[in-house]
Amino acid sequence: MSILGIGVDVVHVPRIVALLRRYPQKLPSRILSPYEASESHLLVDPQFIAVRWAVKEAAYKALYPYHKPTWKQLSYHGFQNGRKPALVYTPQAPSDENTKNWGPIHVSVSHDGDYVFASVLVEAAALTV
Repeated sequence: MSILGIGVDVVHVPRIVALLRRYPQKLPSRILSPYEASESHLLVDPQFIAVRWAVKEAAYKALYPYHKPTWKQLSYHGFQNGRKPALVYTPQAPSDENTKNWGPIHVSVSHDGDYVFASVLVEAAALTV
């Protein structure tokens, strides 16, 4: 396995609480992918937003400078039905798809009190000969 990049991020949940008070609709609509926004009952949950913020910041750090994903191009799928958490990167420009040099994306999230920590490891695409 060859590694394209590794990224980490930590988010202080009270900061997200303050941002949600100030921008209750704008913040979720700005950072969530359509998949994430479909979970409308969680859009006001600071922990839900903090996890996605941390994961997306870590992913950006892992993919940069090869790719510069936007918030909405990254979708975090939390632990559900016994499946490990996953992060999906869906570039919108066809040129990005043609130059895909990333392989599997691995994500890990940890919560402790007022903090959320995320780490993302992006494998390089396997070379085909």
